Amino acid sequence: MNNPLHPQNPDLNDTLVFVRVAQAGGFSAAARLLGMPTSTLSVRVSRLEKRLGVTLLQRTTRRLHLTEAGQAYLQQAARGLEDILQAEAQLDAGKHEAQGLLRITLPIDMGDEQLLGILSGYRARHPGVAVELVFSDARLDLVAQGLDLALRAGELADSSLVARQIGQARWAPFAHPDYLARAPALRVPKDLTQHATLCFSPLGRDSWTLTRGKTRAQVPLRCAFAANDMRLIRQLALDAQGVALLPDYVCRREVDHGQLVPLLPGWYARTDPIHLVYPGQRFVPAKLRHFIDEAGPALAALFER
Repeated sequence: MNNPLHPQNPDLNDTLVFVRVAQAGGFSAAARLLGMPTSTLSVRVSRLEKRLGVTLLQRTTRRLHLTEAGQAYLQQAARGLEDILQAEAQLDAGKHEAQGLLRITLPIDMGDEQLLGILSGYRARHPGVAVELVFSDARLDLVAQGLDLALRAGELADSSLVARQIGQARWAPFAHPDYLARAPALRVPKDLTQHATLCFSPLGRDSWTLTRGKTRAQVPLRCAFAANDMRLIRQLALDAQGVALLPDYVCRREVDHGQLVPLLPGWYARTDPIHLVYPGQRFVPAKLRHFIDEAGPALAALFER
């Protein structure tokens, strides 16, 4: 039984020729429009009629007449071809002009004014793009969840995703000036033993291991608070409750405003690479390509401080 939606493997070029011949009112005019010989157009229309099993055009020496079947077929076929041509034109424009919805996922702690400023600048240059941010500390499946791009901290597992490193996050000690004013001096890592520490538990609650170049120091702690929520630890540091290990990118604003002080310069508990990650694809959409090329350097600057 033949599939009515796909009878005898139709050649849509034959349909296009028929539509253009009918719209132009003859083979000669259509040949000039399409840049094809009239004989080729005649062959294609005859082949279409044979496949459909109906006469679409009645040819005379002077005029071309559409049959009733030809008129009905033209009405439907012309509409379908225009939809196809319009869809292709939109895709062609999309290859060059950024447009559509750009969905980006990133860790919860990376959302701040500087990031929003970068996104606002991108949208000002490309008003045809809408941006949706999906904040999650989970590593979401970009393809399955329809995400265009991820901003990720830490080592990446091998995958089919394309990754571009734009910087690194350094975990270092920070404290509020009010805490430092009443606490013992803190000049070298071992001085941490005299301080109240605010412990992000995945990095340890009994000791911190700090490195500077090839020098390594493991320091026992007097942990005042421990939590697996970095935002809580950061808030406790802002409340002058002790010394916290935090990634430098989450402290930029507070350091600039004098609310947190970076301690032990050059000593870090961990350094995490920061990547832009997106699905591998032969043709990268303009909205994503422009974002990576334009916003990528601005994002990298945030992690170079």
